[in-house]
Amino acid sequence: MYPKNAWYVACTPDEIAEKPLGRQICGEKIVFYRGAEGQVVALEDFCPHRGAPLSLGYVENGNLICGYHGLEMGCEGKTVSMPGQRVRGFPGIRAFAAVERYGFIWVWTGDQALADPATIHHLEWAENPDWAYGGGLFHINCDYRLMIDNLMDLTHETYVHASSIGQKEIDEAPPVTKVEGDEVITSRHMENIMAPPFWRMALRGNGLADDVPVDRWQICRFNPPSHVMIEVGVAHAGHGGYEAPAEVKASSIVVDFITPESETSIWYFWGMARSFKPEDQALTDSIRQGQGKIFSEDLEMLERQQRNLLWQPERQLLKLNIDAGGVQSRRIIDRLLAEEQALAAQKIDVRQVG
Repeated sequence: MYPKNAWYVACTPDEIAEKPLGRQICGEKIVFYRGAEGQVVALEDFCPHRGAPLSLGYVENGNLICGYHGLEMGCEGKTVSMPGQRVRGFPGIRAFAAVERYGFIWVWTGDQALADPATIHHLEWAENPDWAYGGGLFHINCDYRLMIDNLMDLTHETYVHASSIGQKEIDEAPPVTKVEGDEVITSRHMENIMAPPFWRMALRGNGLADDVPVDRWQICRFNPPSHVMIEVGVAHAGHGGYEAPAEVKASSIVVDFITPESETSIWYFWGMARSFKPEDQALTDSIRQGQGKIFSEDLEMLERQQRNLLWQPERQLLKLNIDAGGVQSRRIIDRLLAEEQALAAQKIDVRQVG
């Protein structure tokens, strides 16, 4: 139930700095490592000899050595050598397109002929020295679409995150959702309110008063296959809110890369990019710690929600006006899935005719 002809964040560079990394993505078991020239390599995590996970091996001279019997695998998925054996007839394993960009390693799990790195979602903040970024990774046992629903409807902040970013004014400000091509945008603006604890901390971090009324905004942007970027921030009231000058506001982009592991589990790469005081590492660390606590509060809710849905899969769920962002995002995903299935069927027909 997830598009496979798409780029997903697989890991961060530090995860493959010392040894291969085995990770399941979109149902595919993949091993990631660096080849002889430092390039990222992604192969099926399966030794053709006895089926051992290649991720339990090590890298030598740019090739992956199986940790079971020493089979040496090349970057293209072909066996290079094995102690005491002739390997010319050994079957190859699948190689996946992988790209290192924007501080992440991306992988394409579908039709490799369609893997164009130019289609990776552009991240302006990742290339601009005027921005700072800090983030982390969670493994969550839920359908990736539940996380998209969660991020495209921030009404839950009032209840799940009451001690950090939640406040009753979120409930009182109706969201507005629009679709532009494959992008879904849900916006909520609040005027002349007091900032919640997390945003008071951010105001202080930017050298601004935290005990005065503010205007607050949340602009959630979904892009397929499963990326959500949320423009968030507060500005001293009366200066234009989202359009306020930088000297009276604290604003950021909440970064959410949701990578399906299976139909009921995800790798959730979260973070925050900010354009104020990018040189302040202590502030970056403080924001990352606060954001990590906030996102960990979602974890139990999503996993328990998933269990309930598996328990009673026939139950129909309500769709309210606050759900519009998630509903529209799912429609785009469903369309992409249908297009992918139609393309696969077309290729099967062509092979049969040939």
